[in-house]
Amino acid sequence: MKLVVVSAGLSSPSSTRLLADRLTAATLGHLDAHPETVELRELATEIAQHLVTGFPPARLAAALDAVAAADGLIAVTPVFAASYSGLFKSFFDLIDKDALTGTPVLVGATGGTARHSLVTEHAMRPLFTHLRAPVVPTAVYAASEDWGGQGLAQRITRAGTELARSMRSMSPAAQDTAPDIDTAAAIAPRSPTGAVTSTDPANGLRTVPFEQRLAALQSG
Repeated sequence: MKLVVVSAGLSSPSSTRLLADRLTAATLGHLDAHPETVELRELATEIAQHLVTGFPPARLAAALDAVAAADGLIAVTPVFAASYSGLFKSFFDLIDKDALTGTPVLVGATGGTARHSLVTEHAMRPLFTHLRAPVVPTAVYAASEDWGGQGLAQRITRAGTELARSMRSMSPAAQDTAPDIDTAAAIAPRSPTGAVTSTDPANGLRTVPFEQRLAALQSG
């Protein structure tokens, strides 16, 4: 399996890259995968050229292809003006609209204060939802004061575990071995008015009229 990590940090060393590396380690602790990291700082000029000309230079084309071929994605950005960075957004603007469909994503962000901790929810999660990529439940925001704290380490571990689980469940091998589901049994029966009704387990999918259920409750 292939895990691609996109880091939009602008400095070197970078707290954004540090968070990306820790999320990667947490994911690989529960998954056998080949990681590849894309540093957007190194592709800034190519990204601008592609936006203007419509043609990606070779390094950028390779990065875009890597993201499109990923079985799972970790995306981390610094916070600018209460949202993801322009470099981060510009890169994902270049991703084909169908490239990430169904690809599990773990989102993370870094910032100077905890005031921006909801950037993962109001900005990043909607971005990947628009790209039809399922985002794992736990997003990780790291403010300056969070580094070295137990709470951040716990969130990183939980998020990495969730991404690893999602990647395994989406793999072809897992889908091939998934038990067959009886479609008829999985659909709740409906009354003539369209309302979902109850079923009697002893009689399979036989519909139990609401009046009968109500009478049973009253007699009890």
